Amino acid sequence: MSKKLYSILGVAQGASADEIRRAYKRKAKDLHPDLHPDDEVKLAAFKEASSAYEILGDEKKRAQYDRGEIDDEGNPRGFAGGGGRGGFDGTHGGYQGDPFEDIFSGMFGAGRRRPGPRKGADMRYRVDIAFEDSVTGARREMMMADGRVLNVSIPAGIESGRTLRLKSQGQSSPNGGPPGDALLEVNVRPSKVWVRDGNDLRMTVSVPLRTALLGGSVEVTTPGGPVTLKVPEGSNSGATLRLRGKGVQVKTPGHLYARLEVMIEDPKDPQLRDWARGYSG
Repeated sequence: MSKKLYSILGVAQGASADEIRRAYKRKAKDLHPDLHPDDEVKLAAFKEASSAYEILGDEKKRAQYDRGEIDDEGNPRGFAGGGGRGGFDGTHGGYQGDPFEDIFSGMFGAGRRRPGPRKGADMRYRVDIAFEDSVTGARREMMMADGRVLNVSIPAGIESGRTLRLKSQGQSSPNGGPPGDALLEVNVRPSKVWVRDGNDLRMTVSVPLRTALLGGSVEVTTPGGPVTLKVPEGSNSGATLRLRGKGVQVKTPGHLYARLEVMIEDPKDPQLRDWARGYSG
């Protein structure tokens, strides 16, 4: 009875589901095509590890594999003696599962493989986007592994670690089945200006002392562009003002909260010094 899949992932046959999961994640990280774009050997090993996890990472399929009911590719094995009525010859393919969805979403009670041509392999990419794009949404061109350029829609509100699925944009099927999908794992670059808090944004805004004392307005940069913020008379450092609807642009937009930081424009201003000396406090 073949135990090849356990060997591929580098685990013992009696390994727990968590050990198998961790082993696959290590393999996927070390062999990922994004890290080795021109290494065909690592690409083949990556696909092999993904196929092994597709079976061993599913409780039902793993049990079938351990009992010898399916082979290393997940196809049904023939009955002992072969050639009997109702026996399987192992030539019927099936639709591949998505091992990456196993990691990020989990599989619960996967059913039997449907007969028919095997689906093409999914391709996984890592996509870095600007913080502003994650707040307002955007469309960006992306170069795929085969040289195609796709116009990808980045939805407002997406966070690092989320995955966008582009249907039928993965590898072609080797035997006439549907193509795989492209899975885009999003990484949002941090901002030096804003911090996200749910669907709200927070930032610090420098306000001249004169404006803080007498009231006025300052220009504030938002992910959607500059806006004018009204500063009430007598404002102090630490006061927080709200810009309604200037946060993450989801169905109900969040707000932008600006924490004021009073700034002395010219600390050596003689008039300001004289005022400070004469201030009785």
